[in-house]
Amino acid sequence: QVQLVESGGGLVQAGGSLRLSCAASGDTICIGGMGWHRQAPGKERELVATITSSGSTKYVDSVKGRFTISRDNTKNTLYLQMNSLKPEDTAVYYCNARQTVTPAIGCIYGMDYWGKGTLVTVSS
Repeated sequence: QVQLVESGGGLVQAGGSLRLSCAASGDTICIGGMGWHRQAPGKERELVATITSSGSTKYVDSVKGRFTISRDNTKNTLYLQMNSLKPEDTAVYYCNARQTVTPAIGCIYGMDYWGKGTLVTVSS
């Protein structure tokens, strides 16, 4: 099992910055790709950014050039650096970790783990 705990959310003015962190614990050896999703009030959850185990990244168009996803595999921590924040970035941000199927090292089942989320509020 993997546990994910997000931190770093808070209130920030438009144009400001925040860095979110996601600490992974448990059977982290099975974790492959990781990502950040967000859910704004009254909206459906959307994918924000992903990063593979080797560091390849992808972003939703609305955050390209402003957000940077990164990971420290030694610390089992995922980050999301958010710059030039806009009110529309206001949402609960969730950390996601994908467990890969690698039987040779005991990773038998593929599945997704989720943190409980951290709230980011951007004021205008």
